[in-house]
Amino acid sequence: MVNETLARRYSAAIFSLAQAAGGIDRIGSDLERVSSAIERDELAREFFVAPVVPRETKERVVTASFGGHVDEIVLHSVLLLVRKRRESLLPAIASEYRKMQLETRGEEALTVTTARELGAGEVRAMVARLERLYAKKFEVKQVVDPTLIGGVRILMGDRRVDGTVSGRLENLARTLFGSPRV
Repeated sequence: MVNETLARRYSAAIFSLAQAAGGIDRIGSDLERVSSAIERDELAREFFVAPVVPRETKERVVTASFGGHVDEIVLHSVLLLVRKRRESLLPAIASEYRKMQLETRGEEALTVTTARELGAGEVRAMVARLERLYAKKFEVKQVVDPTLIGGVRILMGDRRVDGTVSGRLENLARTLFGSPRV
């Protein structure tokens, strides 16, 4: 389990440095690029978090891979994680940084999950209604999950609204049997 409190502390420190450097968005983008580059490649992820790989080796590989391609703040933050043996925190740090970035702009992340891809007009109308309802601006990410059968699941920060067919079936199963069996 990733220590979210620790990840928040690291991301707050990085965010503070980014503010001072006047590069909140640039540094956030670089942090996300480094994190996703490591996370999406299984061998890279295993190498990066493996406790048996010497820190010096990891530092050389990280510097060779990202040095000169990302902001110095991001590079040194990743190297610090390696030195402190906290490499596994990187995805959580990138996620927490993104939340701070959105909060600074007065926005919140909104994930819309549907069984089929919605048209741009449908998404715009849904988001406009949610923005009026919650008096917030949203950064929207659309996800398609055919297992939902139909309907829509909305995730706004820590709030979840489940209007999917599969969600309703799970609720019905809990009501009838006391636990989900669907």
